[in-house]
Amino acid sequence: MTASTQIQLADAIVKAVGQVVGDAPRLVPLHAPEFSDQALANVTECVTTGWVSSAGAFVTRFEQDTAAYTGAAHAVATVNGTAALHIALLLAGVGPDDEVIIPSLTFIATAAAVSYLNATPHFADIDPATLGLDPARLAQHLDNIGEQRDGACYNKQTGRRIAAIVPMHTFGHPADLDGLVDLAQRHNTPLVEDAAESLGSTFNGKHTGTFGRLGILSYNGNKIMTTGGGGMILTDDPDLAAQAKHITTTAKLPHPYEYIHDRVGYNYRMPNLNAALGVAELARLDTLIDAKRRLHARYVRALEAVDGATMFTGPHHAECNCWLNAIVLDRADAELRDAVLVALNNAKLQSRPVWQPMHRLDTFTDCPRADLSVTEEMAGRVINVPSSAQLVEL
Repeated sequence: MTASTQIQLADAIVKAVGQVVGDAPRLVPLHAPEFSDQALANVTECVTTGWVSSAGAFVTRFEQDTAAYTGAAHAVATVNGTAALHIALLLAGVGPDDEVIIPSLTFIATAAAVSYLNATPHFADIDPATLGLDPARLAQHLDNIGEQRDGACYNKQTGRRIAAIVPMHTFGHPADLDGLVDLAQRHNTPLVEDAAESLGSTFNGKHTGTFGRLGILSYNGNKIMTTGGGGMILTDDPDLAAQAKHITTTAKLPHPYEYIHDRVGYNYRMPNLNAALGVAELARLDTLIDAKRRLHARYVRALEAVDGATMFTGPHHAECNCWLNAIVLDRADAELRDAVLVALNNAKLQSRPVWQPMHRLDTFTDCPRADLSVTEEMAGRVINVPSSAQLVEL
């Protein structure tokens, strides 16, 4: 491919993105938070009353509001999404020497949470239509390497139990949850959803994070709504919810003054300051999602004129929160990814490639894996572009 062809495609993509976000005299960030007046009022209340730590009323209210919004029976707030996934996996029964099925194309937190439990990530491939775990390819893989023993699925090649399947909903696009739920049931393996990126997304009308035994959300600073830092565990099981709250609050037993802890717990409870932001931002989440979907529609229209790239739109049976917009280069133009990234960032349009697949990282190169050909291909073709809700009128 000639240098002039590279420049033409890069320029066309820069022009299309620029049409969507407008002139960029300053850097247009990939994703920036913007808080409501109510968020400021809630935080001010915390500061003026002194209720800034995890015992404040906003924490409980945020949990209740999140459960109501997602349709989960219970929600337990944590300091971040990684902590939420750590505890969700622990409560699902994952332990040392187990394996956990996760996509290789994910943020490192998914693999890290598995490792916190001295378990081993087992990488599976994605569906190019969802960028999430492909249930058909995973079923074929488990048929080849899995066997049922004592009511659980084991990896015949390693002898280890496959203790959970963890789909991650990439950029807010739901994975094929019907297929994954069915697969998990057939293999007697708990499904734990990493819905860190998909607050507000639904699959066949049901909110992500509520299909498995447990699910988690994230409120990191770049998410569709943020609490500065924070996460949430979702479950319909009251016992698991009670355990989650206990474990994330240092496993301290109720007592007027004594410090008695009945197990190893974690200091993972969300502070009231963060929850105060969450209560305010959750109240306007639907407005943010509407803005994000309108921004995505603008990108789709702008990219129609570009030969060699399209906007990723996800499956038709799911409603995406459109958290992070992604351009997908045609297969023939995949080698131009870095040139496009340089051109976009030079134009002050902050853009990034998708994460480095987990199986390529030195930490995880020896982990078990399925065929990852789709992951390998898509990792070289996907580019995230500016996606802040305030790029359109709220």
